[in-house]
Order: sequence, then C-alpha cells, then structure tokens
Amino acid sequence: MVGVSARREVVIGPYHEYLLEPERITLYVEDGVVKDVDVRLGYCHRGIEKLMTTRTYKQAVFLSERVCGICSHAHTTAYCTTAEALLGMEVPERGLYIRTVVAEIERLHSHFLWLALLAHGVGEHEAFAHIMKEREKVMDLLELISGNRVHYAINTVGGVRRDITPKVAEKIAATMKEIRPLADYCVDILDENGPVGEKVAGIGVMGYDEAIRLGAVGPTLRGSGVRSDVRADDPYAAYGELSFDVVVEEDGDVRARAMVRARENLESISMVEQAIGALPPGPIVAEPGEPVVGEFVGRGEAPRGELIYYIRANGTNMPERVKIRTPTYANVFTYTKTLLGARLEHVRPIIESIDPCFACTDRLVIVDARTGRRREVAVEDLPYGASGGVV
Repeated sequence: MVGVSARREVVIGPYHEYLLEPERITLYVEDGVVKDVDVRLGYCHRGIEKLMTTRTYKQAVFLSERVCGICSHAHTTAYCTTAEALLGMEVPERGLYIRTVVAEIERLHSHFLWLALLAHGVGEHEAFAHIMKEREKVMDLLELISGNRVHYAINTVGGVRRDITPKVAEKIAATMKEIRPLADYCVDILDENGPVGEKVAGIGVMGYDEAIRLGAVGPTLRGSGVRSDVRADDPYAAYGELSFDVVVEEDGDVRARAMVRARENLESISMVEQAIGALPPGPIVAEPGEPVVGEFVGRGEAPRGELIYYIRANGTNMPERVKIRTPTYANVFTYTKTLLGARLEHVRPIIESIDPCFACTDRLVIVDARTGRRREVAVEDLPYGASGGVV
C-alpha cells in the first residue's frame, strides 16, 4: 500500500562475515531504521566452567586462558587472583609487577586490533593496514616475553611462570617508545574531523544513566562518562603502585567508546614504562596454599571491561565450582539501546563498538522443541545416560 512503511527482519548471523564468532542478532527495521533488536546467544558453548572443576587449581589456569584468545592473560590474572585470595596465598611483589606489565601490553594489542577493525569496518583501509603493521611490534614483544603470541602461559596460582630479564626489560622499554606514535595516530584519526571519527560520531548513543542501568562495563561504560575501572577502584597486581588516569569520554557514541580505547593506549604505555622502571627484585612465585573450604569472588579489568571470577572450594586440590562473568556478557545488553533508531548502514560499527567476544559469552540454553520455551539449567540438573553423556 502506498504511504505505508514495511517492517522487515534483518538477521545477522549466526554466521556472518563481520561476526568472527557465531551469534544471531535480529533487527526489526522500518524504512531503513532499527525499531527493535533481539540478540540470541548460545552457539559457542564450550563447557569451560565445568571442565575447570575436573582439574587442579594450577591446571585450571590453562583452561581459563582459553576462554578468550585476545585477553587470555586478563582471564588467568582474574582466576589466579581469586584462587590466591581463597587459598590465602601472598604473591611476591616481583610476580605482581610482571603480571601488570603483561596485562598492559595485552591491552595494547587488544585495543590496537579493535581500532584497526573499526577503521576497516568504516572503509578506512589505509588506517587499518597501518595500525595492524605497527601492532606487530606489540605481538613480537609478547612472543619475546612468553614464547607465544596468543596464549602466554605467564600466570600460575601463586605468581608467574616466567621472569623478565634485564635484556628483555630494555627491549620492552624501547618498544614502548616505538609504538607511542601509533597511539597518537589512533587518537588523531578519531578526532571529530578525523577520517574515522567523523564517520562514527553521533551514532549508537548511550547516555550516562542508561549505561549504568544496562550494566555496561569497561570502555563501553567509560565512553558514556562513567568513571569506573577496576584497576583504580579495586587495585590488584601492581596497579596500586602505578600512576595513571581513568580515561572517560562524555558523548556516549561509537566515537567516544573508540576514543576511550585510543587514549587508554597512551596510559598503558606509561604504566608499562613505570612498572619496568620499578621492577622489584626477588622471587616470582609463592609456595602452593593449603586446600580450604569456602568461596571468593575476584575481578579484574580486561581490555573489554570488568571481568569477574567466582570460585567455590571444598577442601580438595580442585575447585568445586567456577563461574565467569565476562565483559561482553554485560555489554551485549547495551544493544537494546544503542541500536534503536540507528540507520541500517550504522549497525556494523555500533555492534563492533563494544568489542564483542561471543565465544566467551555463551551459556548453555535448553529449548523445548514443542513450545519454543527457552531456559538455562545447571549442569547437575541435566539428565545423564549410563555412559555419562547427556541424553
């Protein structure tokens, strides 16, 4: 009928060219404008939380590292910090500083990667290529420290597994100076008149109160003007000994969330330089703690935001229960605000603005084939067959 707009569904996923992991986002669109959104999780559940209860505390570190490849060190840091508090272990000061050094180098590699992908997503391919090329210096540094580019295996319960020699410390300091121009470049391209900034300014807006109401964390929250960062609010590792600013932007749009990450790169470089310059002598790992009965909740600031670990202990050398609350799980709910009213061509940068990691977000959901009713269940409530497999 002439004059009547047609409402249609636009489905992104579960497999899509710009979703690196499978998820399903359904947009309800009228005249090219998003009127409603539905996000469905549950395509990548790997059962890591359950597997961690079948390993010792130290063995489970390597499982926590595989929750996410981009921020694997953040996961092992949060897990180890929680386990150490539960077991009453005191990590040597040098071990805490090394954790912090690797954490901030990882933040650099994560933020640079995301900024490059944002540039690619809005058609600024030259910026994408430049950031990715210079980012290799950060990846080389992680390989030098740990022997790996993705899963570094630095942390263990009680401290760290690898020391930083004076020669490696010199290389770290030199690399920080080399990549500072890249950090400045990222800030420049996100300026209001910059090639990336002008394309993402004013879209996907989420205000201060809305960010709090929707439970946003990390750069997504700080991009809406909320000063919240676990490193400053609840210091762990060596963050309490370092000087840094919590980066906040007020506009609440995609550009603001990107600018938070860009400016945080400069803070991360400064923190690495401080930590390397003040690296204390001494051991890097403590003796194992005794098995206990109890529970503890720990947290850390992953590149994407607040990461929470819960561990329950039953007096054995294996955790009885591990629960992980990842940043994306908190931030994905912001889509219900940031996508509403957006033009279809702006959907991609808005989705990517939270730096989503869906593989670390997924949880098991049971769907009744007859009614379509969905529910989450505990593992112990699942029916098991004689072979131990789920029926």
